[in-house]
Amino acid sequence: MNNLKILIVDDDSQARRVLRAALVARGYEVDDAWNGEEALQKVREHPPDLVLLDLNLPDMSGLDICRGIRDSSEVSVIVVSVKRAESEKVAALEAGADDYLTKPFGVEELVARIRAVSRRSSVHKSPRVLSLDGTRIDFETHEVIGADTKVHLTAKEFAILRYLVSNAGKVVSHRRLLQAVWGPDYGNEVEYLRVFINQLRKKIEPDPSNPRYILTEPSEGYSFADSPETSGNP
Repeated sequence: MNNLKILIVDDDSQARRVLRAALVARGYEVDDAWNGEEALQKVREHPPDLVLLDLNLPDMSGLDICRGIRDSSEVSVIVVSVKRAESEKVAALEAGADDYLTKPFGVEELVARIRAVSRRSSVHKSPRVLSLDGTRIDFETHEVIGADTKVHLTAKEFAILRYLVSNAGKVVSHRRLLQAVWGPDYGNEVEYLRVFINQLRKKIEPDPSNPRYILTEPSEGYSFADSPETSGNP
């Protein structure tokens, strides 16, 4: 039996029934919502572990729903959509999605994606604080704390930062970082990584356009400056 709670958000009642039956049969606890308002309410009142979010909903943009979920929680989001364009996938990732699955898809592929996202989004319990010129990154609460600001890191941003920090001063290849955070099937999804790196830089860098900590290594990957002070265990 799985302990994972999944919320299906889709205005197609038949699609919801089929997905619910398939996931319940595999031991997941499943709830559903047919529009964005209901979905956001359920995330607030009874937070699931993961949301399967269709982008085409009757009352609001699926991207806005994704942003709403991301702004208020660490719930993982997998977008499911008939839209295949790369620009659509990038937009979903920038809105806070952890993965993007194009319809139609097989149930086994969906379950594999769910397992990968839930596995990679699980947080490390050891407390650790990273100090960056007056800004503190709390790895226990996922918060970036400045003089007068507090910003929350998403699960994926947290995982990326932790991996880079644990390899501070070393070049981490695109493939290695992708596989560490998303799993072995994601080694070539460089665009995924660029989106999340850009979002992360906006949260921790004094000047995101001229990063001091998360450094780009051209044609290779990324590295984290090895000078910041840390405390606690990684």
